[in-house]
Amino acid sequence: MTKSDVLVIGSNMIDLISYVDKMPIAGETLEAPEFEMGFGGKGANQAVAAARLGSKVSMITMVGNDAFGQQQLENYKTNDIDITGVGIGTKGSGTAPIFVDKSSDNRILIIKGANSELVPEVLDKYLDLIKDTKLIVLQQEIPLETNYRAIDLANEYGIPVLLNPAPGNKDLDISHVTKVDFFTPNETELAILTKMPTDTLSEIKAAAHHLNELGVKNVIVTLGSKGALWVHDDEEQIIDSIKVKAIDTTGAGDSFIGAFSHFYTSGEDIPTALYHANEYAAVTVTRRGTQKSYPTAAEFKSILISE
Repeated sequence: MTKSDVLVIGSNMIDLISYVDKMPIAGETLEAPEFEMGFGGKGANQAVAAARLGSKVSMITMVGNDAFGQQQLENYKTNDIDITGVGIGTKGSGTAPIFVDKSSDNRILIIKGANSELVPEVLDKYLDLIKDTKLIVLQQEIPLETNYRAIDLANEYGIPVLLNPAPGNKDLDISHVTKVDFFTPNETELAILTKMPTDTLSEIKAAAHHLNELGVKNVIVTLGSKGALWVHDDEEQIIDSIKVKAIDTTGAGDSFIGAFSHFYTSGEDIPTALYHANEYAAVTVTRRGTQKSYPTAAEFKSILISE
C-alpha cells in the first residue's frame, strides 16, 4: 500500500502580493491600493491543491530558518500534508514579490532562499517517500540537479514523474526530460526546451510531438484561456478551458498541476483529469491570492453544482 497519492518535491515561498491599478514603468513610483501576504511557491502550491481535493500528499522541501519557515510548517499541517520530508535550511525563507494589475495580469520575482538548499543529497534521506507514492511532481524553483536525481530514483523504483518546467530554464537537460511520464510546459517553456517556434497552435503541436518522439510519454502544453494540448504517441487532443471572469491568475498554473495530479492518481483517465483540472484552475482565478484561492473538494463540487 502506498504511503501517498502524490509526492511533491519542490519549493515553498511566502508571497508578497501588491494589487496595483497599473504596472509601474522604469523609474516610476506608484501607490498600490492593497497588499497581502500568503503562502506560495510552485511546489507548495501544487501540494496544497492536491491535498485540498482529497489526495494523500507528502512533500520534500526546505523551509527557511526564520518565522516564515515556521509558518510554512504550520500551513502544511493545516492542509494535512505529510511533513516527514520537510527540512529547515540555514538560509531565510524563499519569497516572491508579486504585482497584480486590474486586468489580472501579474509580474513575479523569485528569491529562492532555503529552496536552493534542496540539493540532490537531501533526497537520499527520504527514499521511502519516493518509493511509496503513486506520482512524483517536480517543478524548477529548486536546483535542476535535484530534479535529475529525483527522476533517476523514480525510474529506478518504477514511479511515474510529472515535471512542470516552470520557471523556464534554458539549461534543462532534455535527456532527463525524456525519462518523465508527464511534461507540462506552457508555450514559452516548450520553446525554451525544444528551440522550436511556438507562436501558433500548429507550431506548438509540432514541438510537443517532437518531445513525444524523443521519449516523453505525455506532453501536456498549458495554453491559458485556450485550454491544454495533450500529445501522446500519434494522438493529440485539445482540452477546452472553462470561461470565467478572472480577477487574479496568480498560482493558477500550479492549481492546474495539483488538481490534475489528484484526479489522475484517483483513477481518472488523462483527458478527464485534464478537464477537471481546467475546471479547478478556472475557479481559482475568480478569487484573489494564491493558495487561499484553492477550493476544497466540497467547495469545488458546490461551485460546479451552483453553476
